[in-house]
Amino acid sequence: MKVVLLSGAIVGARTPATLRAAQTVLVERYPAISAIWLDLAQYEVQFSDGRTYWDYEFTGDTRHVAATVLQADALIIASPIYQAGMPAPLKNVLDLLPRRALRDTVAGLLINAGSSRHYLVAEQQFKPVLSYLGAQLVQHYVYAEDQDFDADGRLVNPNVLIRIRRLVEDTVALAHLYQSMREQTPLWYPGGPDASRLDEDP
Repeated sequence: MKVVLLSGAIVGARTPATLRAAQTVLVERYPAISAIWLDLAQYEVQFSDGRTYWDYEFTGDTRHVAATVLQADALIIASPIYQAGMPAPLKNVLDLLPRRALRDTVAGLLINAGSSRHYLVAEQQFKPVLSYLGAQLVQHYVYAEDQDFDADGRLVNPNVLIRIRRLVEDTVALAHLYQSMREQTPLWYPGGPDASRLDEDP
């Protein structure tokens, strides 16, 4: 099983800090799982201009990022909230993907923001986009605020660390469930092992 840890910010220390906490849990509790780190700050990704996935000729970083996301059995996405919305680097990656690209991929969210005022942004923006792409969402998510980090951006609130542990556990459990369903369902069933993620209408 492949779990991709996707950092959706290209600046700042807080988003990677929450994702590193999830990575620690994943590596310690599930050593057999392949944990893949994907920090968008380390890549130069092509800008989505509205074309369909099949019309792009991806190379370099863009090809690597898109392929890594598409091959994931589960995604743990860490992201800040900018101007009450999803940050552009993360949205751009999702815009580059084909329709239903995340079908049966489990997705868990680690959100950080300046205050509690943006708590529902994950419900109103992140979840609808991921659901449209076909992801199976872990219904609860982790939300961290300024007060949960120290001056250097390190995550210091033990309650948030507990919630991250629970999110990782639930993400892995749900991913195992869908993996088992794909292995046991008939080939004609849309979620069966012979089905493609990339050709289903919304």
